[in-house]
Amino acid sequence: MSWLDHSFYENTAAEWLIALGVGIAVLIGLRVVLGAIVRRLASFVGATETRLDDIALNIVKHTKFLFLLIVGLYAGSVFLVLPEAMRGSLESIIVIAFLIQIGLWVSYLVSEWVTTQTALTDETSGRRATTIGVIATPVRIAVWSLVLLISLDNLGIDITALIAGLGVGGIAIALATQNILGDLFSSLSIVLDRPFEIGDFVIVGADMGTVERIGLKTTRVRALSGEIIVFSNSDLLQSRIQNYKQMQQRRVVFELGVTYQTPADQVEAIPGMVREIIEAQEHTRYDRGHFQSFGPSSLDFQFVFTMLVPDFAAKADAQHAINLAILRRFEAEGIEFAYPTQTLFVERGENPESTEVA
Repeated sequence: MSWLDHSFYENTAAEWLIALGVGIAVLIGLRVVLGAIVRRLASFVGATETRLDDIALNIVKHTKFLFLLIVGLYAGSVFLVLPEAMRGSLESIIVIAFLIQIGLWVSYLVSEWVTTQTALTDETSGRRATTIGVIATPVRIAVWSLVLLISLDNLGIDITALIAGLGVGGIAIALATQNILGDLFSSLSIVLDRPFEIGDFVIVGADMGTVERIGLKTTRVRALSGEIIVFSNSDLLQSRIQNYKQMQQRRVVFELGVTYQTPADQVEAIPGMVREIIEAQEHTRYDRGHFQSFGPSSLDFQFVFTMLVPDFAAKADAQHAINLAILRRFEAEGIEFAYPTQTLFVERGENPESTEVA
């Protein structure tokens, strides 16, 4: 009797060798197939501009050797006669291995999406960075939670009671952490409603700065003086937010006053002078200018123009150039600016006769 005919756990040595050979063959076959797919996809990566082939290539590369080994062992076990309990355990192991591999693939896709969208942020807007910063982590948590629950179900654990328990515990946790959850939902509201995004210059109450990070609980703003201002997301959405990044134009209003001694002809000519000066500047559109009122110590004018670009520095440069040109033009025309003064008029009359009172 050959040693191949000896029985081990209800299977002969020959059957064990066949199962081992099948397992090794399946493992090697899967490795060869994956290698061929990698080489095939690699040839497309350099020839195409789309990222789909890059993603497919990296998904194949993220297939773990341990997963292939488990698949090979399970394929070999098909040729063996195993107890029902052991067969059920092997089926649970292959299902769990497959679920974990799917979780790894999905995690890679999320990471790839994060990397891609972050790289596009500098070229387009901070909206992508805002969205991925809030959504990426919950997506990963949801994926691995689902993998865990299905794995437990395949191991014979009653997940219905577990889910019910988690539901009751979740309610208790929600009541205890309602402020945190409020900030979490506020962050989702920021993502969906988009009142601001990373890179925007905002004013919230007395604070102002550039948005640097939008997290699940807080938003961080870099103030003009350099420090970081941390806002709670829920408090932030309850405040009035001025977003200057989304401004397309700037409306500028300024006033000036001249002395009451200015002749009427010069007063009438002042709006035209100022209009010429404003229209001479780049990126400006003259809107209106009027002799507005008789002030306590000046003849008051109001002028309005629009900066066609939103940049604050451009607005400041234009206002500087306009003020300087007005000063020079008024000096040339002999027009004097008014400043708060009071004129006292003294009327001289005949001296009354003095009456001496005893």
